[in-house]
Amino acid sequence: MSTLDRHILGEWLKILGLVLAATLGLLLMQALYGDFRDLLEVDAGPADFLAYFLVLMPSYLMVVLPLSLLVSLLYSLGRLHRQNEFTAMRSAGLSLFHLTRGIWAVGLICSGLMWVFNAHLVPWSTEEARRLRESLEFRHEASTVGASQAGLVTSVAFDNRTAGRLWFINRYNRFAGRAYGVTVSLLDARRRETVRYLAREADYDPRARTWTFRGGQELRFDAERGELVRPVPFAERTFADFNEDPQLMLIIDRKPTSLSSRQLRRIIEYYSAEGSPKISGYAVRYRSLQAGTLGCLIVIGIAIPFAVSGVRVSPAVGVSKSLGLFFIYYLLASLANALGDRELLTPAAAAWMPNLAMAALAVWLYGRLR
Repeated sequence: MSTLDRHILGEWLKILGLVLAATLGLLLMQALYGDFRDLLEVDAGPADFLAYFLVLMPSYLMVVLPLSLLVSLLYSLGRLHRQNEFTAMRSAGLSLFHLTRGIWAVGLICSGLMWVFNAHLVPWSTEEARRLRESLEFRHEASTVGASQAGLVTSVAFDNRTAGRLWFINRYNRFAGRAYGVTVSLLDARRRETVRYLAREADYDPRARTWTFRGGQELRFDAERGELVRPVPFAERTFADFNEDPQLMLIIDRKPTSLSSRQLRRIIEYYSAEGSPKISGYAVRYRSLQAGTLGCLIVIGIAIPFAVSGVRVSPAVGVSKSLGLFFIYYLLASLANALGDRELLTPAAAAWMPNLAMAALAVWLYGRLR
């Protein structure tokens, strides 16, 4: 690495560290403001607060890192430009890419890290933060209403069209993994009920992927006439072909933005098998997370020509430019998501449209410098 590379990287990385810490701190303060009262209401202690926000922190990386790169590059390179350092370097015959190759190398590393984080760390962070919060809620409810009534989710419905099974669960205990008041209807190809299973309670075995019903009845119907043929009571029965996962049942109606990439993938697989139009919103979100991993390189491609061209003004002007760029990106992303949700664009096209637009802007800005 040459002296110039070390000088430019040193100037930039100092600002990047400050901006990254400040931006991450602001997001954590926002999360603290939003969750502080809720956590206090479930009697969370200092250790619980610390664990919750440490686990939550990695989920912010996908937002914080590109923003920090943009602000720090516009500020640090803009300051070098204002002090005529870039002009002197380019007058010596050095190309813009030669001067910024260290920055591009860091951007490539950041994109690789974002890909790994998005595949492993961020899903873990999102799911673990939710699990910690739910465990705190369960602990609080258990101390007030009793363990048997804590962690209950009411009125769970799930339609497995592929297997022809329609589920209704009156109450499901998330921590005991037990369902109460279970009804499963078996449907024929014309969606007519042929068999109905009722159970007082049921347990799911995640390893064997089977359900065990207790205190139930089997009701058989004449599909043509819709009449009950015969009821058959049973004390306990295990259904090897009932493989519906209750964890999928519980997340099926959540907003795409509240789900991790693993959960999004599960819902996409489910809706794909069902042929449901609801898949579009989840597919767009999933593809957007994948496309966002190249955001660091796109940000660098925009920030460098923005910072080293134009009038030599205060570096703070570069920060204001970054706000304008993110506003434009937000508008493009919102438009693309709306078109994707309405199936006017494919999920991949909706996810990549804002990134391709910003990449085109970066190419145009570089072209102006030559």
